[in-house]
Amino acid sequence: MSAALIWVVSPNSDVCNGLSFLETTRVLDSSRLFAKEKGVLRSDRRRMKNVKCYSCFHELGFLGSNKNGRRSDVVSRRVVANPSGGLAVSSEQLVYDVVLKQAALVKEQMRSREEDMEVKPDIVLPGTLGLLNEAYDRCGEVCAEYAKTFYLGTLLMTPERRKAIWAIYVWCRRTDELVDGPNASHITPKALDRWESRLEDLYKGRPFDMLDAALSDTVSKFPVDIQPFKDMIDGMRMDLKKSRYENFDELYLYCYYVAGTVGLMSVPIMGIAHESQAPTESVYNAALALGIANQLTNILRDVGEDARRGRVYLPQDELAQAGLSDDDIFAMKVTNKWRVFMKKQIKRARTFFDQAEEGVTQLSSASRWPVWASLLLYRQILDEIEANDYNNFTRRAYVSKPKKIVALPVAYAKSLVSPSSRKLEVTTG
Repeated sequence: MSAALIWVVSPNSDVCNGLSFLETTRVLDSSRLFAKEKGVLRSDRRRMKNVKCYSCFHELGFLGSNKNGRRSDVVSRRVVANPSGGLAVSSEQLVYDVVLKQAALVKEQMRSREEDMEVKPDIVLPGTLGLLNEAYDRCGEVCAEYAKTFYLGTLLMTPERRKAIWAIYVWCRRTDELVDGPNASHITPKALDRWESRLEDLYKGRPFDMLDAALSDTVSKFPVDIQPFKDMIDGMRMDLKKSRYENFDELYLYCYYVAGTVGLMSVPIMGIAHESQAPTESVYNAALALGIANQLTNILRDVGEDARRGRVYLPQDELAQAGLSDDDIFAMKVTNKWRVFMKKQIKRARTFFDQAEEGVTQLSSASRWPVWASLLLYRQILDEIEANDYNNFTRRAYVSKPKKIVALPVAYAKSLVSPSSRKLEVTTG
């Protein structure tokens, strides 16, 4: 159960539920388009001609039987650090190191811009600008189709930031679809290794297809570090081999991989308000908290759905402390023990949402409204779980359209709060 989101909007959310990104015709259209431009793609034209979706995945290495991928053991190395089962370094500290690295990257770019007042124009090869614009347009179409509410919010941003957010959203969705999409049963660790190799290539300016090209252009313009992208792929690796989490420390790391990473990807695009007095790393930490909160909400909403797939994304030690086990979850009965357990899990998710709120206030004015709207709507899913008497086995919690409409003006009012009136404390979660 993975989620790709931009700050708080997930492809698995009610806004865009049950949608598949890797549609055969669209993959082929994008591949053929960029195959026309010599030198833009690493692949040749024959590779992209008259292929079916299955053969396309096979050719890229997304299907196969090789189980000895060069990084297939990454997840186990980072989650289990010593034979006793304990973590030598907590997941929160491990993740916060990534936060500090991304924040430092942003600070360095800000210093560079102050020192070099001369703005140098981008060098555009003849014939590529139109293709690049078309690539961004396609990303926008995907975002509009699969995340309608969030797409409307992106229209409030500047054109450059808007396109960049679309590109990141699409890459995250494609990554998520590798393990949750129609071809998920055929995905191997080797396939994810190849996907990571493509990521490294696009960071070097060698995109594979038009959608990769949009992200390649984005990361060349904004200080977005590659590590959160790689970590998200590690989250997909975890989904291939892990269906239980012994404690919250393990679950936290998973939530970071599949959701918190996108907060770190997005802050450089959303932008931090010039008048903000908050340390840069604290804003990133808040974005991380929002991703964690969102994924925890996904997990609590989808307990029944995941159980039907044989998966339990709940801390095993906390289940045991509540007198519960996997058998109780598979029985799908709401008991007093279950209600007590769920209250504690919901309280934890709300704590992360509270941490995240401070960070939203520090974003640039053009980004605050859509993020606030998304945060308020997603947090209401927890209210709906409570309204369903904690029956997240057979009833799906969702926010009704009237409640969504009411949330919009509230979010707008919150977006008007000046960041200069608040200072964030730097915490490690």
